[in-house]
Amino acid sequence: MRAGALSYRPSASPLHAARATAGACWALSLTVAVVLIDHPLILAAIGAAGLLAAFAAGVGRQVARTLRLALAIGIPIVLINVLVSRQGLTVFARLGDLGPFGQGDLTLEALVYGTVIALKVSIVILICALASLAVDPDELLGACRRISFRSALTASLTLRMVPLLAADSQRLAEAQQTRPDAQETGSLRRRALLLAASVGGALDRSLDVAATLELRGFAGATRVRRRRAPLSRHDLAFAASAGCMLAIAIAACFGAAARFDAYPMLRMSVSTATVGLCVAILAATLAPFISRRGIDPVRGR
Repeated sequence: MRAGALSYRPSASPLHAARATAGACWALSLTVAVVLIDHPLILAAIGAAGLLAAFAAGVGRQVARTLRLALAIGIPIVLINVLVSRQGLTVFARLGDLGPFGQGDLTLEALVYGTVIALKVSIVILICALASLAVDPDELLGACRRISFRSALTASLTLRMVPLLAADSQRLAEAQQTRPDAQETGSLRRRALLLAASVGGALDRSLDVAATLELRGFAGATRVRRRRAPLSRHDLAFAASAGCMLAIAIAACFGAAARFDAYPMLRMSVSTATVGLCVAILAATLAPFISRRGIDPVRGR
């Protein structure tokens, strides 16, 4: 992906209109649900809900592009689990003796469990991409100023500098290709030169930013109490959605509707309660996007 493809961009959506802490807690609740639940159907419902939420927030195309990265990560996970795991009983292929790796029996249970882990990783990547595009990082880090103002400022500047450094590296790489000796220089040496130039540029930029902050008086800044704005209906909606997702995830962990066992044999519950959990996840995730009244189409507030 090109530099800055997953950086925050304002948009007219309820997720953008909500304060950053509410949006972050909502995304975190989806991530916690993915970690706690192993049932493939329920995981698929969470992934579908996250993708639909991305389109409702106006960043669906950018989030959908991350699925290629998820696919590149997920396929090796499945292959490694099939080759390494020996706990399954349903053998579908025998590769014989693999020396130090033991008997090469490929099992259906290992294939399914590897697919579930790959699905979990893909959904987490999707949720993180959505949060990166729709939750304001400056506002989120600004909420940490009560703990440490300087740490919040440093983290905010760091996040802002990452896309700039990536763009600088891309321009340096393109300029490097225009040199007459570009084909003669080895790949490793080209990368080393590019890294050295990027690091040097980052140090120069950091000195410029530090001097600018000092001139503006940040070195002697004092903590100023600001009056907090009241919670909006979007804040309350996403906070309620996060609470509902956590409740659903906990209920799924202790209930029989989301039971899934990969080893030693596959056992997966598919019932009306399972379908009800999937519908509840979709409803709880997408409900905050229904109300769009009062959102500024320019600022997303």
